[in-house]
Amino acid sequence: MSENDFFYRRLPHWHPSDATFFVTFRLAGSLPRQIIEQLRREQEAEEQHLAHQYQAKALGEQRYKLSKKMFARYDDYLDRGGGPRWLADPRVAEMVEREIHNLHPQTYHLIAYCIMPNHVHLLIDLQDIPDPQPLRPGQHYTALSHAMRLLKGRTGYLGRKMVGGSGAFWQHESYDHVVRDEQELIRIVRYILNNPVKAGLVANWQDYPFLFVECRTNL
Repeated sequence: MSENDFFYRRLPHWHPSDATFFVTFRLAGSLPRQIIEQLRREQEAEEQHLAHQYQAKALGEQRYKLSKKMFARYDDYLDRGGGPRWLADPRVAEMVEREIHNLHPQTYHLIAYCIMPNHVHLLIDLQDIPDPQPLRPGQHYTALSHAMRLLKGRTGYLGRKMVGGSGAFWQHESYDHVVRDEQELIRIVRYILNNPVKAGLVANWQDYPFLFVECRTNL
């Protein structure tokens, strides 16, 4: 793992080359600041506890489990539907869907996605996708950060025009997670497919219109 595998915004993000990523990005204002702060404090407290209980590889594994647990809590808050729900408008969801597909396969290889009323789950493979050239000296973009910059930039501009008003369309920070193996890939695909069912939007995932899974995915 090289120094350039890390990309920093407000939090460190691990972006190794030629990896598969599970990304969740949400509408601006979709979670209250106090909820974000509460989750951050809880994770920091649990990480400190783990650091006193485990070391080396065992500590890494426990931190990985904690990350999954905290994401599940984060996603549960999103599924409760607070804040703007612009993606519930079929016109807006169709636009996001179209732009997701437009970046495949040049920018990423698309595996699955689900467009929920206030957030998007995206599963992409960056095998053989090179890191882009920096726009300015001293900058560093990974293949994933470049892909999300393009996707959120395009959809954010068009989405804001469609819904009206002013300000950011997407929350600046995204959640991204490196998929470690085939078993985890299958679990994440199932998680994505089940998200509209868990949120009470449909009884069967096949009935949800803004959901996609690559046909060769082995479920």
